[in-house]
Amino acid sequence: MTHQVHSFEPPERFVAGTVGPPGERTFFLQARGGGRVVSVALEKVQVSLLAEKLEELLTEAQRRFGVEMPELPPAGAADNDPLDTPVDEEFRVGTLGLAFDVDTATVVIEAIAAGEAEAEIELDDDDADDDEADDVEEPDDDLDRLRVRLTPQETRRFIERARRVVNAGRPPCPLCGQPLDPAGHLCPRHNGYHR
Repeated sequence: MTHQVHSFEPPERFVAGTVGPPGERTFFLQARGGGRVVSVALEKVQVSLLAEKLEELLTEAQRRFGVEMPELPPAGAADNDPLDTPVDEEFRVGTLGLAFDVDTATVVIEAIAAGEAEAEIELDDDDADDDEADDVEEPDDDLDRLRVRLTPQETRRFIERARRVVNAGRPPCPLCGQPLDPAGHLCPRHNGYHR
């Protein structure tokens, strides 16, 4: 079976989003461009970690290469639209690879299908020329992947939306930090009794 590389360099839109009610949400990365829409499923923690690592990558690119960091987009410019439908899962993400391409001053994000390896994020902030950006592919060449190339401004917008999506779920319990369930919550701090 041959692997598929869904490449958007650049995408018209690249966002994190969810399908389903709080507590049962499925998280997706979705890229749109050239008449195609590709959606890949991943865990909430992966979305959160991706936003965090992209922030670190932008900061490092600014420090090491003098890349100008964009200001936060104005509130009205935020992309709060739902995912494009239908949301058809291409694959479940196992590994996320990040690189900064110095030649084009762009961020390369690669979501690689889950194989035998556990989910993880690789952070490659070396000055990646085109050859080095391809090094992100090392985990398993026989796995499907989604690759997008974003400007620092687009990356900043992605980070802000990803954080909003992660935080839009169920509110945390003030005692234990676990998500509160509308049907009730067995808080470990109450020895299993409902509040």
